[in-house]
Formats: sequence, structure tokens, C-alpha cells
Amino acid sequence: MAHDLVIRGGKIVDGSGTTMFDGDVAIDAGVIVAVGTVPGCGREEIDASGCIVTPGFVDIHTHYDGQVMWENRLSPSSGHGVTTVVMGNCGVGFAPCRADHRAMLVEVMEGVEDIPEVVMTEGLPWNWETFPDYLNALDERQADVDFAAQVPHSAIRVYVMGSRGAAREPATADDLSAMTNIVHEAVEAGALGVTTSQSHGHRTVAGEWAPSIGAAADELIALAEGLARAEAGVFQIIPNSHYGCDPHDEMALFRRIVETSGRPLSFSLLEKKYNPSLPQVMLELVEEANRDGLPIKAQVFPRPIGMLFGLELSFHPFRFHPSFREIEHLPLADKVARLGDPLFRTRLLSEEPVTTNPLYETLARDVGDLYPMGDPPNYEPDSAARLDLRAAATGRQASELALDALLERDGRGILMMPSSNYVHGDLENVRRMIADPHSLIALGDGGAHYGLICDSSFPTFVLTHWTRDRREGRFPLEWVIAELSRKPALAVGLHDRGLVRPGYKADINVIDMDALRLHAPEIAYDLPAGGRRLKQRADGFAATIVSGTVTYRDGVATSALPGRLVRGARQEPAIAAL
Repeated sequence: MAHDLVIRGGKIVDGSGTTMFDGDVAIDAGVIVAVGTVPGCGREEIDASGCIVTPGFVDIHTHYDGQVMWENRLSPSSGHGVTTVVMGNCGVGFAPCRADHRAMLVEVMEGVEDIPEVVMTEGLPWNWETFPDYLNALDERQADVDFAAQVPHSAIRVYVMGSRGAAREPATADDLSAMTNIVHEAVEAGALGVTTSQSHGHRTVAGEWAPSIGAAADELIALAEGLARAEAGVFQIIPNSHYGCDPHDEMALFRRIVETSGRPLSFSLLEKKYNPSLPQVMLELVEEANRDGLPIKAQVFPRPIGMLFGLELSFHPFRFHPSFREIEHLPLADKVARLGDPLFRTRLLSEEPVTTNPLYETLARDVGDLYPMGDPPNYEPDSAARLDLRAAATGRQASELALDALLERDGRGILMMPSSNYVHGDLENVRRMIADPHSLIALGDGGAHYGLICDSSFPTFVLTHWTRDRREGRFPLEWVIAELSRKPALAVGLHDRGLVRPGYKADINVIDMDALRLHAPEIAYDLPAGGRRLKQRADGFAATIVSGTVTYRDGVATSALPGRLVRGARQEPAIAAL
């Protein structure tokens, strides 16, 4: 028998968490048809000797809502073994949207997700109004990975309430009824669920909160009622507990949402320096909820949230200093020349940031909590490398060291601020968070934060740092692969993928673990209107396969674009006979 594709002689880590084994994988018509010893040949064969063979990874927390409309490669995610992405998180997105509200949603996405306004204006076709319209537009798109959408609360609110919604006025009974209808309609059309954010950190560039922030509990319940009516979908929420809300109150709301919807809920959970006990408290409450039969999970990130600062990037400590505002429009080389002038430098370092956005002001002042970003990047740096400690040791100011670091490599130096998950200068608490049975590895934010964060590379980091390189506290490879593939797939209802077994979708990675390496983030100017973004490459992915078609070989994209819109949940496949 000749198969479409045979992956020959690899160590199969099938995504179930069971022990790896030697074998072959045969694929026909985009489906795995045999695993083990495959006697027949393949029209195409991949030699996987010395490599592991895994399911494709599923990233449930991305923001490719716009990028999928203006390009066909959902990178960086697709370069790190991800074969399915779920977008529309954090309550922000582009549908539903009336024509006269487009600028409003663009403004929200610019502030919350750091996507430049000019990129969205140039790149979005806006050939939709309702969420079903948006899904129809997505149906026409091809990509290097599969993509699924969720309906975002801020867009719903503006669609229903107009300027009242953007101003965060209370919703009326009629408004709530309309929101329920929109969620029901969206999920029936193929949305995987509904999302919202209550985080006070989600603001426009001008500092205004996103439309969903501060919505009353009854409004969130109205969204949950849409899921209940559809009898499908998931609820994703960014809570405000990181900013001081009582976690018990937050969990009480989560429980009410799940009880109303009858559907799973997941929420973002981070360790913050001003609330370091939050992860432990929340995970204890999550355990209690699951014992009570309420499917609630925490989305956690496996390393620090790496905010990257640079002169070419969206942010750095001097962005809002008056002297820097005088030169921000200059080409990089001219900026570097001015910043090297002793008189200009002295004036700049003497100034304070001037901005109406309180989050930006906080970041600009927190210069001491910065680390140099090396190559390869170090996401668990020694605390001695932090600028405030280096400044104390050298008798200089942290701001001076920051400016020197930014000027390295002709002004292309990058500093990392671990804005979350690095309170104690190590990843021990992160290890406990990702090991929790009710957590999901997520929060990479692919498709967003183009000039600030490049965290969608997290699958490569997990495979290297947490299974191969860390001296203590490593996780078994089989467990990690399940956490990156089958577990997130099940969490959003995609039961047809995440396992290397007959009958399942042929989304597969062939990985040379010895060669696996994560490169430092790089800046590219390849977005619409010449917009810039951070990219991050990896070595060691010998092949990535989507629906039986090879999309990447040795980290280089092929011309194949087998990725399509995934409409709604997927059932467990009928298992083919070996």
C-alpha cells in the first residue's frame, strides 16, 4: 500500500502522556491511518531517526484576528511547532463591527495588544459586520496553521451600545439581551466561545480602559447565557485580581458564569510582584471548583512575560521623556548620534516621563527591573544581572545602564522586563503553576504586541528549558508534549487533534531535541505599511505537518498553506484499525 506520507523510524511521543516508543506514522488524506510498524511505502517519506515525533501543538491564547487577514503565515507561532491557534482572546477583536465603529476597535487593539494603527488600517479588508460575516471572511483565508475564533466582549459591547459601550456606561436590559443573542449567534456559526477582559492594565494608547473593563457581573452573565443557549463554547476571561481585586470574589464570579453557561471557563493567572500570593490562592480555589464539578482552568505562562524594550520597539524607559520626544521621529542612526551627545544625554537622564497612560508611566519608571536580553535569550537570568543591582555594585544609576544597553549594537540593544512570573528571581513558582492539574500552558499572545513582546515562542522554550536544559525541576518529555498538544485541544473542544493515533488529524512535528535552540528576538519591517514586529526563530524542528502536508522543513517554510478556519468544536474521531 502506498500512503500519502510516511514518517519513518522516529521516537513517537503521542500526546497522551504515555511512554514514548519507536515506530512509523502513515498518513492518508490528512488523517493518521497507522502508527507503529508501517510496511507500505509513502509517496513521500520523512526519515525521523534520532528525532521525536509529536502531535502538532495547540495554542489557545493568540491574537491573530488581524494578521490572518493580511498574511498567510501565522508566525512566530507556526515556526515553533504550533499547528492550531485560537484567537479572539482578552475580549478584543474586530467583529462584530459596524462601519462607523471600526476606528474605535482599532484604537482598542492598538492600546491593548500593541498593533500599530497604520498596520490595521492598511491590512484589514473589513468585509464583514456581524461575527458570522467575519467567520465567512475567514473561510476564504488560507494559512500555514489551522485557526479558530472566539467572539470578543469589547467588540460586542460597542456593536450593541455604540459610544455608550466605548464609554463603559452600564448596559440596559435590552443591551444585555442583545449581547446574549450575539454570543448565541456567533457560537452557532462556529465561534469556539466568548472572551472578556476585566484587567485594569488593558487600556488604549491614551490611557482609557477597553470597553469591557468594569462591566457589571450581570453583563458577563448575559454573555454566559449565550453559551448556554448554544449549548456549546468556552468562556475565557482576563480577571482583575492581578491588580488587587479579592480572588475569592473573582472565583465566585467564575463559578456563577460556569453555573449559568454549563460550559468550561479559563482565566489568565500570573504572578505579580504586588500580589505574589495570588497564584497559590487562585489554584486552591480552582481545585475546589473542580471538585464541585465546575470545569474551571487557569491559563499560565511557562516563563516570565518578557516585555522587550528597545529604541526600535514600542517602548523603552525614555520614550516619554521630553528630550526623547524631540528625536523620536529620526532614523535610528541619527537617534543613536543624539543619544551619544554628552549634553543631550545628561538632559535626558535628568527628566521624568510625561504621559497620560498610568501603565506606561509605571513601566518607564521601573528601570531597575530590567535585564539585558542575550543570544541565546536567558529567560531565567541571575538577579545580579538586574539593572538596579548592577547599578548599586558599580555606583551608577540604573537609567544610565539602561541607556548604555539600548545603544549597544548600533542602537539595537534589547532589554527585558519580566513583568510577571519572576517575583523571586527564578521560575520555581512558575514550575508549580504549570504542574498544577487544572492549569493550561498558554498566554503567548501570538499576533499581538508586535513591538513589545515575543512570547509565542513558548513551545520551544518549554521543550528546551523545562525538559532538557534545567538542572533541577525538569518535567518528563511525554508530560510536556501532552501539555502542549492534547490538553489545550481538549480545553477548547477540539477533540480531533493532539494525538498521534489512527483516526486523528495529521498535525505532527518531527523534532531533533539535541539540535533544538531558541534564538533571540529580531526586528523585521514586514507588516502592512512597513510596520515592524518582533520575530523569534528556532532550530531543531525538522518538519512540521498540518493536515498531512509539510509546512516547514528545518525551520524553513514550504509553499504549502493547508491551514483553514476551524468552525466550532470537533468530535473525537472514529479510530481507524491499525
